[in-house]
Amino acid sequence: MPTLTQRLPARHRAQLSVSNVSVMRGAVRVLNHLDLTITPASRIAIVGENGRGKSTLLHVLAGWLLPDDGTVKLVGTIGVADQEMPAGDERTVGEAIAESIAEPLSVLRELSQAAEDMALGDSGAADRYAHALEAAEQLDAWDAERRVQIALEALDAETRQDRLLRDLSVGQRYRVRLACLLGSNDDFLLLDEPTNHLDRSGLDFLSTQLKARAGGVVVVTHDRALLADVAETIVDLDPTHDERIRIYGNGYSGYREGRVAERERWEQEYARQQAELARLQDSLSAAQDRLVSGWRPEKGTNKHGRATRAGGLVQSVHRRQEMLEEHAVTIPEPPLQFHCPQLPGTGGSALLAVENLSSKDRLARPVSFTLAQGGRLAVTGPNGSGKSTLLRMISGSLEPDAGSVRLQHGARMGSLKQESELDLAHRASDIYAQHVGKLVAAGVLAESATIDLAQLGLLRKSESAKRVGELSMGQQRRLDLALVLAGKPHLLLLDEPTNHLSIALVDELTEALGSTRAAVILSTHDRQLLRDVEDWPTLRLDAMTGEEVQS
Repeated sequence: MPTLTQRLPARHRAQLSVSNVSVMRGAVRVLNHLDLTITPASRIAIVGENGRGKSTLLHVLAGWLLPDDGTVKLVGTIGVADQEMPAGDERTVGEAIAESIAEPLSVLRELSQAAEDMALGDSGAADRYAHALEAAEQLDAWDAERRVQIALEALDAETRQDRLLRDLSVGQRYRVRLACLLGSNDDFLLLDEPTNHLDRSGLDFLSTQLKARAGGVVVVTHDRALLADVAETIVDLDPTHDERIRIYGNGYSGYREGRVAERERWEQEYARQQAELARLQDSLSAAQDRLVSGWRPEKGTNKHGRATRAGGLVQSVHRRQEMLEEHAVTIPEPPLQFHCPQLPGTGGSALLAVENLSSKDRLARPVSFTLAQGGRLAVTGPNGSGKSTLLRMISGSLEPDAGSVRLQHGARMGSLKQESELDLAHRASDIYAQHVGKLVAAGVLAESATIDLAQLGLLRKSESAKRVGELSMGQQRRLDLALVLAGKPHLLLLDEPTNHLSIALVDELTEALGSTRAAVILSTHDRQLLRDVEDWPTLRLDAMTGEEVQS
């Protein structure tokens, strides 16, 4: 794709501005009259559910996509890391690095050549040397290669310069490109989901680099920790009652507060319009009733009186019909809000006892712990340490090689797996109804204790009527969560519960986990969720030794 670049960065003069920009995708307006100014001090995050136009906005800012309306103006240089990575890149790592810092390297060559020419007495060399020196200082050219090398190592990217990019994994290719961009020192850096391919140390390095960067940063992300650590302004592309994009200041906390206030205003206006619509409908019905009864006047009423009364009643009906038509509801239905059911606790203290649980090649050392009624436990560790294996053995879906799991008699367990196992051919509502029916038939739940799918606020009626294969990954994840909650478990096992969920739902789910009476065992890589549950007891599994440490 083409990029908007200039030879030298503009530094303090740099600016990227968007004025009244709109983008149509077919008949759908993706961006609606957006105004945004980005300066070298800007730390801006773009958020929204899948399909809301986050990457589209980034492409508009990069100059890759022309808006249908409005203008985009750039002063300075810009570097972009798109979410997609080409698979057939024939360059080596070294060539990619050289291209990313081509201008600093070129300026250094010019500087060196001008110095040599000055030594030989070239009369014009002094001016060329002065210009090259100024450019080198603007580009911080002497440090360019070192910046890229530091970034490659910190991101755990491939450092061997003879390796072909096409021979690297998608994640490795992305890390190489990200390291090149972090080292290139452009005025503006645009990143699309940069945390997808990074480990914990890489994430921490990225956050530090973005905060300290001299130029402006715009990042598309679902990573709440990155939002909390870096973003000062958040552009929210999720639906609003007037279809205008919302921009929140004061970082992630300001965004959360603003979103709550926006939702309250939306719900109030929607309720007001619905109430007014109902009033007008009632008024029309009453006028129509009077029209019917008006043709049966009291005895003694003359023909002229009957005709006059009928005409007035007809006019009254027409007026009310016009008022009803004029009062079209302009506010769309507010977004769903998650409602966690009241999950029960159990009597007694020991809800779960895990003793010397192990699985060959999956969990190197035995794990033992107890969990009280209403207890909490966070299971952490790098990939391959056996977190999912442990939760599956506790749930009974995987047989351990040794050890035991004892759940208090009569206690119910609900397990949210990391990967969905839904039948794609069946409708979401049918799958939920069948699941609840089995719980009732087995005596697990009384009919009166069941939860209607709509009560949970996870799927709209139109979504629950679709086949699972027609739902997005996020909607499928919502259905998985609904099925777990339908059984009103005393113990929740949650394996990467935030995968594919919107930021709003993750916040609501996190709040519910903090207040539920059910016990919870949670496994996650979500940095913000780990921060939110940092006061929970923690079971850490190590990938190398399988050693666990409980605190």
